[in-house]
Amino acid sequence: MPEALRSQRNKTILPGPEQLGRASEHLEGADPRDIIEWAVDTYGDGLALSASFGGGEGMALLDMISKVTKDVTVLTIDTGFIFKETAEFREEVMRRYKLPVEVLRPALTVEEQVERYGEQMRTCTPNLCCQIRKIEPLQRALERYDAWMTGIRRVQTPQRAGTRIVAWEDRYGAAKIAPLASWTDEQVWAYVEKHDVPVNPLLHQGYKSIGCEPQTRPVHHDEDPRAGRWSGLDKTECGIHWANGKAEPTSF
Repeated sequence: MPEALRSQRNKTILPGPEQLGRASEHLEGADPRDIIEWAVDTYGDGLALSASFGGGEGMALLDMISKVTKDVTVLTIDTGFIFKETAEFREEVMRRYKLPVEVLRPALTVEEQVERYGEQMRTCTPNLCCQIRKIEPLQRALERYDAWMTGIRRVQTPQRAGTRIVAWEDRYGAAKIAPLASWTDEQVWAYVEKHDVPVNPLLHQGYKSIGCEPQTRPVHHDEDPRAGRWSGLDKTECGIHWANGKAEPTSF
C-alpha cells in the first residue's frame, strides 16, 4: 500500500492507508471534536460529511463540525423514497447551520428503475435498490473529495463493531472518518440535549432508525433500534458502510 496519496483536488500530499492506520490508533479515545479538527487540518476543502438527517448521532456530528468550520460540504442522499418529514427537516437544519449542502440523487428516477427492473423496485426492494439509490450516488460524489466523515458508531450493528476512527476505503477512493465510532447511545443523546441539537421529528414518533419510507417502521421500546429497517428481512445495512465490498444485487 502507498505510504502517501496525492489529493484529488490539488497537488498536496495526503496520508496513505498505512499512515491512516497509525492515525486511527493515535485518535482512538480522543474527543470527537479533536478528531474533527484533525480531519479539517489534514484535508481542508477536500473533506465532506455524509449525513442522512435521520439519527441523533448524525445531528450531533453536524453540530460539532459547524463549531469547527463552515467549509465542510454536507452530502446527503435523496433516494426518492425518503420521508417527507426527513426532507423538510433537512431544509430546516441547513438554514440553521449554514454549511454548504449537496443533495445527491440516483442516476435513475423511481419510474426508470421500475421500468428497468420491475414493479418490486417501487418499494425499495433490497439489495439492488440500495446499490442504485444510495451507494452509487455517494461513490460518484466522493470522486471529488479526499475524505468523508460519517456518524456511524460501533454499537449500531454487528457489521459496524469493527469501525475504525480513520480508514482508507478503496471502493470510494477516499479516507473515511468516524469521529463518534466509540460513542454510546447515552453519549449521543446527552450531547443532543446539552447543545439543544435538533433531531428528526420521526424520532419522537416511535422511529429509532430512519431510512427510506417503504422499508422503515416504528419499533417497540424493547426492540433493537434497527429492527424497523427492512423489517422481516435478514438485512440491517444498506451497504454504504460495509467493509471490503458492496451490497449484492438482488436476483429476480
